[in-house]
Amino acid sequence: MGRIADAFTRLKQDGGKGFIPFVTAGDPDLETTAELLVELADAGASVIELGVPFSDPMADGPVIQRSSERALKRGIGLKEILATTANVRDRIETPLVLFSYYNPLLQYGIEKLARDAKQAGIDGILVTDLTPEESEEFAAAMRAHDLDMIFLVAPTSTDERLRMIAAHASGFVYAVSRTGVTGTRENLSNEAELLVKRVREVSSLPVAVGFGISSAAQVAETLRYADAAVVGSAIVAQIEKLSATPGVVKEIGKYVRSLIANGAKTA
Repeated sequence: MGRIADAFTRLKQDGGKGFIPFVTAGDPDLETTAELLVELADAGASVIELGVPFSDPMADGPVIQRSSERALKRGIGLKEILATTANVRDRIETPLVLFSYYNPLLQYGIEKLARDAKQAGIDGILVTDLTPEESEEFAAAMRAHDLDMIFLVAPTSTDERLRMIAAHASGFVYAVSRTGVTGTRENLSNEAELLVKRVREVSSLPVAVGFGISSAAQVAETLRYADAAVVGSAIVAQIEKLSATPGVVKEIGKYVRSLIANGAKTA
């Protein structure tokens, strides 16, 4: 059993629900990213999503777009990101998922990525713009190195598409709470709950819900029906706001703990 499956199994056994924070690798710098991974693990993250900076992040809103731009200006790429995760892996047990667009992964080399990611302590990969129909070669390389393939599903996904994704996915399924790009929202729609129910009809994998979750109350509402809540833009916005603060890592840890303490019962 991989680290992701093991994490969700423990949560289920303990009656807990998962919390998945997202940060962009290299924002504000790789040293801070490394310490953030440790702090997020200590704060109770069930899984951590690590964004790979990309010049055209079309699924992301302005907050994460700016974080990618800042990281790219520092020359952060997959080589540097994997070196960072390799250096912190012996300090944390929390599963790590690369959140990326296909282009940087393709440029790095698929076989090389699978090998290097596994050696660097990565547990899964989510490629936002890789469809299941076009994923076989990529997924086969990942599976050969015991890396989970995480796929996105949306409220607009047809039943046929959900079945196809269920057949290709491992680790967990990432359900997008609404159509559109990432970013905080004051209110969540009921589309996500309906989507989670539909996914569970075709898959036994845990279902995590993200896009737009930005408060402890929204985390709690999401966990009423989902196995995990994903918070990205709200955390990245805090990093942007506090990046010049000496205690930025501890402040982000405190912020994440407030989301978990009031919203998630992690194990």
